[in-house]
Amino acid sequence: MKWLGAEQINECLDYPSLVDWLETAHGSDIDAMDDLLLSRSAEERPTRHFLLRAAWQSDLGVGAKLVTVFPDNQTLGLPSVQGLYILFAVDDGRPLSCLDGTALTLWKTAADSALAARHLAREGAGTLLMVGAGAMAPHLIQAHLAVRPSIESVWIWNRTPERAERLANALTDLRAPVCTVADLERAVREADIIACATMSTAPLIRGEWLRPGTHLDLVGAFTPDMREADDTAIRRAKIFVDSRETTIAQIGELLIPIRDGVISEADILADHFQLCRGVHPGRRAAAEITLFKNGGGGHLDLMTARFILERADHREG
Repeated sequence: MKWLGAEQINECLDYPSLVDWLETAHGSDIDAMDDLLLSRSAEERPTRHFLLRAAWQSDLGVGAKLVTVFPDNQTLGLPSVQGLYILFAVDDGRPLSCLDGTALTLWKTAADSALAARHLAREGAGTLLMVGAGAMAPHLIQAHLAVRPSIESVWIWNRTPERAERLANALTDLRAPVCTVADLERAVREADIIACATMSTAPLIRGEWLRPGTHLDLVGAFTPDMREADDTAIRRAKIFVDSRETTIAQIGELLIPIRDGVISEADILADHFQLCRGVHPGRRAAAEITLFKNGGGGHLDLMTARFILERADHREG
């Protein structure tokens, strides 16, 4: 069984080819997938989570990702998200590879959002606003730049301005200039693409701030009580998801407004399987506000792990 660490994963991947791969991989159905989420709370620290995501796709293999999400790790200088991925052969069940789950998750999640932006963001989108400055943020920025060459400037907002400054100073080799913003409302009102990757349970993005033509990429929420956008944003937008199975009934971003009657399941227009197969055209008009809920899923981990292994084998060969 081959071990693929973070350094090897980072060396063999790029966003244009990974997004293309995910587009192709969604042409095949998933045979089975399931999740397990364990959470533990304590008064003196944020809630911690253990997540297991498994999937079986006959074209690619069988695999499972084991991930811990410890938000307070930031105070220790450690990633909030850490894990491992195990990939098995579909024909005989042999373990093929063990991959660094943190690196895989960062690449997979950002490519997931970029795939959505390819179908949903306006062709001429010029400004990207990144809400959040954690480990996911630089990957999301690079992935969106890869699929929307029209982006000319990147703004970063974070609750702690110093973290936004550190990230902006670190992103010196991008093709678009990066700067920080202090006024979230003003930035949202002026941005063409807004990517959110936070641990927020209270909505940060208000629907009345969104101008026509905006694409909203919601990444952070992954539990039933987490949200990054309010009811007005949900109500105004054309809503899309990566997978209906991993988002609608599992994540507060959609679960709560559906429960409260703000929207219904019928308002979820399409997922990646429908977008990538041309069942739904994606953005229909320049003035539409589009919203994508990035919920992830074991199938996306499997697709990405298979691509990483093939890339690594090719480099060695």
